[in-house]
Amino acid sequence: MALTFDILAVLVGTAVTFALTPYLFRLVGRITGSQIRSKTQQRRVLLLSRAATEEKEQKDVSTTPEQKPASSSTSLDEEWEKVTEGQDTPTPEGQHHPSDADFSGVIGFFHPFCNAGGGGERVLFAAILATQHRYPNALCVVYTGDHDASKQQILSNVRTRFNIDLQPARICFLYLGTREYVLASKWPHFTLLGQSLGSLVLGWEAFNLLAPDIYVDTMGYAFTLALSKWLFPSVPTGAYVHYPTISTDMLSSLKDDVAGRGLNAGLGKGIKGKAKQLYWELFAKLYSWIGGSVDIVMTNSSWTQNHITQLWSASRSHRGKKHAITVVYPPCAVSELQSKIPVDAISEKHRTRNLLYIAQFRPEKMHHIIIDAFHAFLKTYKHLSETEPRPKLILVGSVRDDHDEKRVYKLRLQAQSIKDSVQFVVNAKWPQILEYLQSSSVGVNGMWNEHFGIGVVEYQAAGLISVVNDSGGPKADIVVDVDGGPTGFHATTPEEFAAGFAKALDLSPDQALAMRQRARKSSLRFSEEVFSEAWTGQLERLVELADPVLLKKIS
Repeated sequence: MALTFDILAVLVGTAVTFALTPYLFRLVGRITGSQIRSKTQQRRVLLLSRAATEEKEQKDVSTTPEQKPASSSTSLDEEWEKVTEGQDTPTPEGQHHPSDADFSGVIGFFHPFCNAGGGGERVLFAAILATQHRYPNALCVVYTGDHDASKQQILSNVRTRFNIDLQPARICFLYLGTREYVLASKWPHFTLLGQSLGSLVLGWEAFNLLAPDIYVDTMGYAFTLALSKWLFPSVPTGAYVHYPTISTDMLSSLKDDVAGRGLNAGLGKGIKGKAKQLYWELFAKLYSWIGGSVDIVMTNSSWTQNHITQLWSASRSHRGKKHAITVVYPPCAVSELQSKIPVDAISEKHRTRNLLYIAQFRPEKMHHIIIDAFHAFLKTYKHLSETEPRPKLILVGSVRDDHDEKRVYKLRLQAQSIKDSVQFVVNAKWPQILEYLQSSSVGVNGMWNEHFGIGVVEYQAAGLISVVNDSGGPKADIVVDVDGGPTGFHATTPEEFAAGFAKALDLSPDQALAMRQRARKSSLRFSEEVFSEAWTGQLERLVELADPVLLKKIS
């Protein structure tokens, strides 16, 4: 009898422990988060104080005509004065619109590769610019691993590459020393899981540098958002999703042997392939659970929205998240391109028949397929006249590290037989990119399931005829019919790309001009102004979710 009671006691104790485990887990997170916030409070006060001092110094200098601030442009100072001058304007009676100065907390942006110079970085800094205009008293903190670049160098690169001028006093960079843990090379096996767990290491380091009042991941490290919620339950979290870490398309690609269907096409065969399939399916379930913790979710395209909705919606609904997953198209330099690059009968006479591919030199961009396609195209290309120069394929992209440099070297070797017709342009500055956009005729995108395709929008705004992969954002959102006519061509295999190149260059002058003008009209949907308005709307939701009691306590 005593033995029976002992067994029952153990069972009851186990059941109670099991029932209390989630509460204990959350309690540990709250206590740890409280300790982190207390530990980083001194740095918070110092950064906010320094921001106020620098801002005052910049304003004082900008009022003296003979002097200009070293870290910001004159146009920025003038624009900033317009913003700050309007802060004390009384709100019309009957209208509720909080002053821009209402929020003066810390907004943390998690972007370990903020100096990479790609489309994701354009989104980051355009978002910070919109944030500074809406909440000029907030401090934007970027958690980055770019130790080799100072704040001044990063902001200079942002200005050069993206033509974005930020208010330097209200942005700071906190440097992470553990970025290696999110590199694919660190995890040769179980890469998805390894990088996701590695992001937790970075997230932990970031929060121990400074606990934010609002936390936004702009690079796709969703696990850090769950970590933030565990440590700081009252801190609103936002995600700008460029590309789902796992998707149903990725799972289906394992069974697909078609060339151009991603890096894992056809790898689902055999015992090893079945194991990979199971691993991906289990990771997808974990990723879905993680996504349920995010308060505000923005995606860069309808393709990404569809996949994130499939993965995250059930978990978010279960946790009572009220705001729908929203498409916020990334900002593209549409206005600048349209003002600097004419698209008319006169400009047509100055365009070459060159093909332009703007993309970072990464494996998923499928440069090798485009080179093969261009080689095949040249074999069948018919010159319009004997004096007409042969079309060139111009590959423009940034290089991050030794791996990218080796990749460019291999691509050069691949193009050796047509080297006179293929040009590599590494780490080009914005003025140089403008020249290529103005002089080229066709814009190319080879990535399978490109999450959006900022480069494709730049093609359209510049009047190029696009030949893009028949998938993802370029297919669903960008290269679509406008006014009843096409704005470009879709392709998947090297043969289809070669045919697309031929179709684009075989158009009559009138047909080509009409397609360029339709493409330019299409690009207006993706302007920086449209992004700024959409981002601000979602940011205001995050500010509304911020705990005013906590903000008052830590200020």
